[in-house]
Amino acid sequence: MSDTSTRPRTRTKPKTERPKLHKVILVNDDYTPREFVVRVLKAEFRMSEDQAYRVMITAHRRGTCVVAVYPRDVAETKATRATDAGRRAGFPLLFTTEPEE
Repeated sequence: MSDTSTRPRTRTKPKTERPKLHKVILVNDDYTPREFVVRVLKAEFRMSEDQAYRVMITAHRRGTCVVAVYPRDVAETKATRATDAGRRAGFPLLFTTEPEE
């Protein structure tokens, strides 16, 4: 009988890493109407009227505001769709993404 049968078996679990998260950031501009920004936030990010208004006002006062945090592909898609909504309406509305630390 061989020695290997008496040793306990060790199982290695593959370590799965959670996907890195990215922030979606609203960048303030002086041309896009506040009501339009609120409408886009409600439509694309499923925010209530109150949440959307607070995010818009924070971006207005500070220059930028983190809207939400998602996995990278979701964050980029939402930022692009929200920015495109502004472009279609003729506004320079801008949403960007960056990795969360």
